[in-house]
Amino acid sequence: MEKKKLKHLSTIANTLLQRSAQRLEMSVSELVDEFEVKWKAESGMYSRGLVEYCAAKVLNEMSTNLEEAITEGDFSRYTFDMMLAWERPSSSDEESHTEYAAKEKEDNEIHATTKSTNEHDDISLFYSDIMPLLVDNEPSVGDDAFVWLGSLVPLVADFVNGKFTFETLTSSTMNRLHFPAYDRFLKEIDKCIKHLQNLAPPKNVIMADDEFILHVEGTASSQRVVRHIGGQSWPGRLTLTNYALYFEALGIVSYEDAIKLDLSKDIEQSIKSAATGPLGAPLFDKAIIYESSELQEDVQIEFPEMTSSTRRDHWLALVKEVMLLHKFLKKFNIESPLQAWEMHSRTILGIIRLHAARELLRIAPPDPKSFLIFALLDELPTGSNVLQEIAESLKTVDSGHPCSATSILRNLNVSQLVSGHTEMKVGIEHSEIANNKPENQSSLETAVEQVREEAKEINIAKSKADDLKDEGIGNSALVLMELVKPLKSIWPWFQEVIQWERPASTLTVISLILLVVYKEWVGKAMAVLLMWVVTMMIWARRHGVGKKTKFVVCTASDQTTMESIVSAQHGLNTVYNIMQLANIAILKIWSILLSNAPKHTDMAITAMTGVAIVLAVIPLKYIIMALVVLMFAATSKLAKRVNKNDMGNRKLQGWWDSIPVIPVEIVDKVEDIPKAEKTD
Repeated sequence: MEKKKLKHLSTIANTLLQRSAQRLEMSVSELVDEFEVKWKAESGMYSRGLVEYCAAKVLNEMSTNLEEAITEGDFSRYTFDMMLAWERPSSSDEESHTEYAAKEKEDNEIHATTKSTNEHDDISLFYSDIMPLLVDNEPSVGDDAFVWLGSLVPLVADFVNGKFTFETLTSSTMNRLHFPAYDRFLKEIDKCIKHLQNLAPPKNVIMADDEFILHVEGTASSQRVVRHIGGQSWPGRLTLTNYALYFEALGIVSYEDAIKLDLSKDIEQSIKSAATGPLGAPLFDKAIIYESSELQEDVQIEFPEMTSSTRRDHWLALVKEVMLLHKFLKKFNIESPLQAWEMHSRTILGIIRLHAARELLRIAPPDPKSFLIFALLDELPTGSNVLQEIAESLKTVDSGHPCSATSILRNLNVSQLVSGHTEMKVGIEHSEIANNKPENQSSLETAVEQVREEAKEINIAKSKADDLKDEGIGNSALVLMELVKPLKSIWPWFQEVIQWERPASTLTVISLILLVVYKEWVGKAMAVLLMWVVTMMIWARRHGVGKKTKFVVCTASDQTTMESIVSAQHGLNTVYNIMQLANIAILKIWSILLSNAPKHTDMAITAMTGVAIVLAVIPLKYIIMALVVLMFAATSKLAKRVNKNDMGNRKLQGWWDSIPVIPVEIVDKVEDIPKAEKTD
């Protein structure tokens, strides 16, 4: 009977079954019989169900002594084999995978012969260190298996952002995770946890029982952190916990008492990036600004760095994650201490994973959002749907389960606060639990998958837009001119119609406009226009016009270098002249409104009063019809012959030129701004 069951399993699944039975001190037959009692045929594939059952059962037992399992390497080896067995649970899966791997290897060898050896220089140093270990026959796992592991034990990944984490870790290995990389990632996580446990709390601060240090910089062994207060700068130590941000200014002998920025309060507070520099000049974009309704002055903290601003971006993401965590708990009324701490634990583990990934990928630091739940969902349009599902899942997840985030932190000696809230049920009773999945697992998976697809579309669109942003001002101007070409081709036709160069078309346009306005068919005309646009869009989709269309911009010019410089100077002068004309026009309008030019103001008052009376007495449609007729009549040849001298335009121009502008005074200092005088 036992052989009949085992022959349907793949080699790795059989190995996993043997190891699981040995670790649980059971025979294979007993383990299989126990699974078959609970297994339902309609629940899914038998082989994968058996792998999932064995994996969950062993993980429950292994999680009770997690720190030792990670240190000795048992956890990494077993969980990696779990993922391999989950991907290929049956013998048929193994055969198809072998055929696929052989074909892929052949394709890669053919592709490698045409590939330049210089392309290998782009591989991250982390992966180049372990690449010799990744031989052709070395097994690897994909993203689905990685996310499945995250749903069982949220140490290496969280179910919500597991695929984002996986893509970041495997960006240099064709989205396949090999054991050396996985093992090293786990070891970095363990190292990071131990490092955070040994950090000293801020000076003269009594931290809460459930407060855990997440990041510290500004110490002797880390990079500098500087706080700016007015024109003064104070170096010091910056500490982030899952409740607050602390800054301790560096004194002569030791650090001064820490100032606390409480990130958990339900008040108006925000944090954003900022630029600093000498004498207040924003030259270095490497700082953050914390704003709060409780503070009279914003807190500005800089992270000095030679080249990029990755340190600042890292801190900004971490602080935002903590703020969004508490915002989430308040928004969804998570009042249960166990449920709230479960979410705290998942957030802490996400930050720890980010620290570990930064240690692995030092050459190209990863995007923090790939590891942080709330920072990721906050930037996606449908992220609120996932947050809603997460809030619902907290109601049914048992935080006392050995594989919950809460238990993981406790078993890694990170926090003991849970035992203060309730007696945790660990051991034999919980070891019988196959998994700790919430009741709304299906709807949560749907929401997460929707967010992931949405993120893919956004990233693709942003990458294309960023490529266009990298163009210089000259090329950007050429692209803009190319894009407005269709409008430029339509404009001559409008000019011909307005100038009566096509009398038949002009009369047709006038008749249509008058008819639409008189019959009050403006809404219907707009509906027809929109339906015409819809029809053209459908036609373009069916014929694949969008995929075939490409704007080609030619930068070739017959001008010499000097002529190009002169042309650029003329362009700048044109922009400058337009700005001057706009300023003058606005100042003249202010002059009329404030009666600085009494005669012009009187004329404006008379004209506006007359227009108001006309609008009040005559229906709007007749006014529009009259304006249309007058506009086309003014451009007719008869009107041009009558108004040869163009006296009306010259009088209007003279009236405009005679308006004096409001005086403008330029001052260099804020103190020189005159205060407004009070009028009785």
